[in-house]
Amino acid sequence: MPLVSREPIDLARLVAQVEAPECGGIATFTGLVRDHHQGRAVSGLEYSAYEAMAEEEMRAILAEAGSRWPVRVVATHRLGALAIGEVAVAVAAASAHRAAAFEACRYVIEELKHRVPIWKRERYADGSEAWVEPREAR
Repeated sequence: MPLVSREPIDLARLVAQVEAPECGGIATFTGLVRDHHQGRAVSGLEYSAYEAMAEEEMRAILAEAGSRWPVRVVATHRLGALAIGEVAVAVAAASAHRAAAFEACRYVIEELKHRVPIWKRERYADGSEAWVEPREAR
């Protein structure tokens, strides 16, 4: 599965990438497009990226997680226009024990949101649009 994609994210395929006989637990994070932001009704959004740099930074984050915890970990982020309820980002981390899987999964999503050059433009119910700073929620 690509690190960034304009195609819908296949969660089963993502999980299958980390499954292994030695792994007793898989932790996942699925980020969905929600219908609100800071009190405003959201009707949809669009993600854009400097794709080569985004993939390079995502690879670095995944490698960091793999060096910090005994895990198999993958992630992917959607680009383009997304509707409410669609999967925008997903992470799967597998390990022999749950603690490492949970910790690595959280590390990857937090670092991805903080470091990867992916930008979000929200469309609001009133017809207006705004670019949203991805680091503000951290």
